[in-house]
Order: sequence, then structure tokens, then C-alpha cells
Amino acid sequence: MKLILAMIKPNKLDEVHQELTGLGIGGMTALEVKGYGRQKGHTEKYRGAEYQIEFLPKIMILVAVNSDLTEKAVQAIAAAAKTGNIGDGKIFVLSLEEALRIRTGETGPDAI
Repeated sequence: MKLILAMIKPNKLDEVHQELTGLGIGGMTALEVKGYGRQKGHTEKYRGAEYQIEFLPKIMILVAVNSDLTEKAVQAIAAAAKTGNIGDGKIFVLSLEEALRIRTGETGPDAI
């Protein structure tokens, strides 16, 4: 089992969700987060005053998948989230040692 952790632009969440659903992935968690990478934020003007925005809004997606579906899920997220512009995000894949569905007590791949 693997845990896919992806940081994407907020406006790409629906496209990523559709792609993962199309692969048969039945669940994911999406969190609103802030961060920065190589783009180092940007400068904006508000009522004539200029200020620096260092932490940009992002969506962090957590998806637990069976190991055999990992590559397809990563490719689907990357394709759906890509704009070709700086700040498209990152995807991390982590090993997932155990999963437990609290309601039924199922463990391992049956729990995801």
C-alpha cells in the first residue's frame, strides 16, 4: 500500500478528483494549506499599498492506494494538475504500513 501526498493549485481539485474517480479510487482527503516553493510567493497591491505574499494557497490531497495502482494514480494527478506554469505543485509517494477501517475492523488493502 502507498500513500500519495500531492500539493496542487486550488482550481485543479475538481479535475484531479474526476481523474482519480475514473481510476476507481474510492476516496481521498483534501486540505486547504499554504506554502511556497521555487516561486517564493509574489507581490500584490491593495489600496495603493504593495505587500509581499510569501505563502500561497494550495490544496493538499492524501490518497491511499494499493501498490499496483500507484503509478497510474500519480500520473493521473500530475496530468490533471498540470498547467505548465510555476507553482503547479508536487507529488510525494510514501509507503503505508497499515490501514484500519474503524467501522468494520478491516485491515490492510481491504481498509482502503
